[in-house]
Amino acid sequence: MTDWTAIVREYGPLVWRTAARLLAHEADAADCFQRTFLAALEQAGAEEVRNWPGFLKRLATARALEQLRSRYRDKPRSAALPDEPPVDPTTPDPLDRVAAGELAQALRVALAAIEPQQAEVFCLVCLEDLSYRDAADQLGITPNHAGVLLTRARAALRERLRAFDPYCERSPGGRT
Repeated sequence: MTDWTAIVREYGPLVWRTAARLLAHEADAADCFQRTFLAALEQAGAEEVRNWPGFLKRLATARALEQLRSRYRDKPRSAALPDEPPVDPTTPDPLDRVAAGELAQALRVALAAIEPQQAEVFCLVCLEDLSYRDAADQLGITPNHAGVLLTRARAALRERLRAFDPYCERSPGGRT
């Protein structure tokens, strides 16, 4: 029998950080937190969980990406101001903080727009610092497939975030 109180107590902060980092909205992160543990409860009953942190990180990433897709694809765009980016005390320039917040928001939109499995691999490897092998294990794919998906995700994100690259100016010949 699984001790869910202990699991939530031990791994809740991990799930919260994963959701909050991707969603940057407290209410959405709280909803994602609940949906992650609900999904964990359902899936843990069907199969044994060998790696709780990886399992919960993957579920939280998938649920957060679902919410981002819902936020940016399914709902009409609103004129509301974006949430303020977190204040980084090591960044003295306020313009750098604003630019970082804009880039983070653009990354959220771009992650919601690319293929779901590519977005999951990107989040697990690049944002959650999992190895290719660990990400592949969590997604039920081979490490090579994870590498291919990550390469495709990076290419898709690079194209969508091109406006944030200060060195990316189109030359007259059309090459970048």
